[in-house]
Amino acid sequence: MQSLRRSCSLLAIGIALTAGTPPEAQAGAFPQRLFSELRWRCIGPFRGGRTVGAAGVPGQPNVFYIGVNNGGVWRTNDAGRVWKPIFDGQATQSIGALAVAPSDPNVIYVGSGEGLQRPDLSVGDGIYRSTDAGKSWRHLGLRSAQQIGAILVHPRDPKRLFVAALGHPYGPNEERGVFLSTDGGETFSKSLYKDADTGAIALAFDPRDPETLYATLWASRLGPWENGVFSGPGSGLFRSSDGGTSWRRLERGLPTFAQGLGRIGLAIAPSDPKRLYAAVEAKGDAAGLYRSDDRGESFTKVNGEKRVNGRAADFAEVKVHPKNPDIVYVANTAAYRSDDGGKSFTCIKGAPGGDDYHTIWIDPANPSILLFASDQGATISVNGGETWSSWYNQPTAQLYHVSTDDRFPYWVYGGQQESGSAGVASRGDSGSITGRDWHPVGAEEYGYVAPDPLDSDLVYGGKLTRFRHSTGDVQDVSPAPVPGSGYRFLRTAPVVFSPKDPRILFYAGQVLFKTTSGGARWDVISPDLSREAFDVPANVGVYKTPELEQGLRAKRRGVIYTIAPSPLDVNLIWAGTDDGLIHVTRDGGASWKNVTPASSPVLTAWSKVSLLEASRFDAETAYAAVNRIRLDDLRPHVLRTRDGGKSWSEIVTGLPDSPVNAVREDPVRKGLLYAGTENGVHVSFDDGDSWQPLQLNLPASSVRDLVVHGDDLVVGTHGRSFWILDDLTPLRQLNAEIASAKITLFVPQRATRVRRSKYTDTPVPPEEPAGENPPDGAIVNYHLAEKAAGPVTLELTDATGKLVRRYASTDRPERFDDEPLIIPDFWVRPVRVPSVEAGMHRFVWDLHGPAPAALEHEFPISAIPGNTPRGPIGPAILQGTYTVTLKAGGQTLTQPLVVRMDPRVETSPEDLKSQFDAASRLCAALDRDHAAVTAARSLRTQLSARRAKSGGKAGERLKALAARVGLLLEGDPGTQEPGLEPLNENLVTLLNVVEGADAAPTA
Repeated sequence: MQSLRRSCSLLAIGIALTAGTPPEAQAGAFPQRLFSELRWRCIGPFRGGRTVGAAGVPGQPNVFYIGVNNGGVWRTNDAGRVWKPIFDGQATQSIGALAVAPSDPNVIYVGSGEGLQRPDLSVGDGIYRSTDAGKSWRHLGLRSAQQIGAILVHPRDPKRLFVAALGHPYGPNEERGVFLSTDGGETFSKSLYKDADTGAIALAFDPRDPETLYATLWASRLGPWENGVFSGPGSGLFRSSDGGTSWRRLERGLPTFAQGLGRIGLAIAPSDPKRLYAAVEAKGDAAGLYRSDDRGESFTKVNGEKRVNGRAADFAEVKVHPKNPDIVYVANTAAYRSDDGGKSFTCIKGAPGGDDYHTIWIDPANPSILLFASDQGATISVNGGETWSSWYNQPTAQLYHVSTDDRFPYWVYGGQQESGSAGVASRGDSGSITGRDWHPVGAEEYGYVAPDPLDSDLVYGGKLTRFRHSTGDVQDVSPAPVPGSGYRFLRTAPVVFSPKDPRILFYAGQVLFKTTSGGARWDVISPDLSREAFDVPANVGVYKTPELEQGLRAKRRGVIYTIAPSPLDVNLIWAGTDDGLIHVTRDGGASWKNVTPASSPVLTAWSKVSLLEASRFDAETAYAAVNRIRLDDLRPHVLRTRDGGKSWSEIVTGLPDSPVNAVREDPVRKGLLYAGTENGVHVSFDDGDSWQPLQLNLPASSVRDLVVHGDDLVVGTHGRSFWILDDLTPLRQLNAEIASAKITLFVPQRATRVRRSKYTDTPVPPEEPAGENPPDGAIVNYHLAEKAAGPVTLELTDATGKLVRRYASTDRPERFDDEPLIIPDFWVRPVRVPSVEAGMHRFVWDLHGPAPAALEHEFPISAIPGNTPRGPIGPAILQGTYTVTLKAGGQTLTQPLVVRMDPRVETSPEDLKSQFDAASRLCAALDRDHAAVTAARSLRTQLSARRAKSGGKAGERLKALAARVGLLLEGDPGTQEPGLEPLNENLVTLLNVVEGADAAPTA
């Protein structure tokens, strides 16, 4: 069974690249083949994120599907023990609805877009269908609907379905309402439509008559400012008695628009179709749970508890027990159950303000089987809610920003939506990144986390706390800890250290704060940098009223959304707001200049300056990622200035129609930029003049932020946790010469000798979630323009020119046929050979010399069931400078390779040399002993064969000789003299002792 760690991790470690010396920036893009073998790896955290789409399969009690908001579609066949992604190859990961055809469980429909009205949402691109239980997918229609709220499949016809299209969250559009398809989604027709401002959110069949169905319309619009939301008069509950041809509004007993009627959640009792429940969003006492006992002709409010019915705009989920119409489940900040038809409820899971449940699925055949989808992921109960599966096995965290510290291994940090914060190690010492390698860091669930550059024990984040790793202490260090201060802060308030002076920490509301005392004292170093006045954006549409305009002009609403202190000048700071302004100070905040481009179609009111990046090479250069999704604009927008903000250019050639959240500059190569969009990552080699995908194997989730740490690119996704692209050095070296070369050997990055832990405890089972470690050794990248005619070899030599290791494409991975013997895992590494195929290749040298022949023949690791081909290893090499030589196609190329020790190792070079020498002597002794063992075994075989042909005294002599050889091999019990074979085992044991740790050998 494929383990979950492969779900988040990458499916292959083999990676390939290309090389040359670091060039000046070259104009234009480079062929994808030059870096196509780069691979992203997920490091977690394995803590589920917001999930709304959810469905089980009646008759298959262990099989469930979930659609994660920006996390794709996942499947479990063991009731939630292990979840596997099944949607990663599609163009979007934003999922809001999922339905399995009742008459054919192989048919699955997925609706993209989150199906919610939230300030951090990502839109989708329509409907998808699978006819093979998720093995393959086909995109259908409704691309402009952007948000799919629900999908309802006919109980006997898998090709007949209804789709509730919520529509654009930030503007009007025609493709919304209820759609009908009778051909499996090949075509759609409008079944229930009101206007361009009213979408559909919920659907339900009469369980005994599928020609009768119900739908709820929801007239709602998100505003361009944070948490702005408008409601219209189109919301309501409708019923069709003719399969969706005509509809009638059901309103008797329900709140009206004057009472604030908004979203309605709907459920029908399967055992009594006359019984309907509606979770209704409304103002004040009008909100609550309503019940109908006459198929919706009239409703009565049965429960108005805020804990059960509050925040209906976020949840509004109600489900009825399949066999008892009085047993009702409601999802809210906790999950509740009623046994008296909704009059009273008991909390069955979660704590108010904690989990935030969105969807409930109940197995119609076995009501004890429940699937809940929440802001923390999916959780399953098979015993009616007594116990639940974990959501700490789903790498679907929604992260807002990403940062790294300077430890080794470095840690990656971010705030996770509805789940607090996360700090995750980029490498685990036990061979993977497990639950032992990540931890919350005390920050709020939204926004920034900033590790202290001068003290890795301290981490700042949220609004605003300081966390101490060593003690777990969390202290509030915000400049305005109590309400009423007059300061405005968003959930994503920037928290940024100065790259020029790491003592300086910045924090922002509508003004910029600065501290050099870790938050003990703050100074305000800017005025309110938001817009003083603005016109209501056109996309507000019908919700624009004189009262709204008057209210908006009465006070400012914007805040500083991004800060970019210059790496070159401590007094140079850029600031961008969420309402479309860019300011800069050159005197540390004493004065500020508005450098927003005048009359810019990009930076209009409420164009969010999502991220600013100050150049490391030129103080006058800066980049701005501008996200205009809240203006109903899904196009990419990136601005660049090279004159300190006097003029700006839009640099988006090659970017897809997807909002841009972040732009970062490579710290080594000038002009090399990385962009994170709502659907992935792009790269530019010419300072943004042109872009090309750097998606590779990264799922098309929303990349909200990215940073370069050393030679790695680290991204924070809003639905698929953290990912790392290891070893960017080939991208830094690409130029026109490399692009046209037949063979290229890239300059390798500095390698770090890390010794994997022995892990003498019980191993982590493969079902346990784990992120993938980086390649274990020195990465050698090379590129072949065409398939090599002859063998390809890689040779590693030390500073004296001595050959340390040689690999050839003609080598064969070791194969063993003898009975396996178990030896420690840290002795072995995957066996690989160089590739001769055209393209980029990444070869990983394990930083060890060749293994003794004795180990290669006596310890058949690859014969152990379930093991990939592996081979034993020789002594770990010493730190220093080595030479990599690539021979291919008649050419010989060389590059230097620097190897350093694990920075955590304090062993002296002399002791390491002593260890290396001892291991080398033991390996040599093993080789000599192995040669003797081989010769003795051969002699014994020959003697036995000759004896079989001889008789008499000659046969007896041959028997005696064979016995003496046996004693030589196995040892003489009488004299206690060791034999060659026990000696071999003893030498192996000693090598184990010497190579077990980075330390001088013991006596």
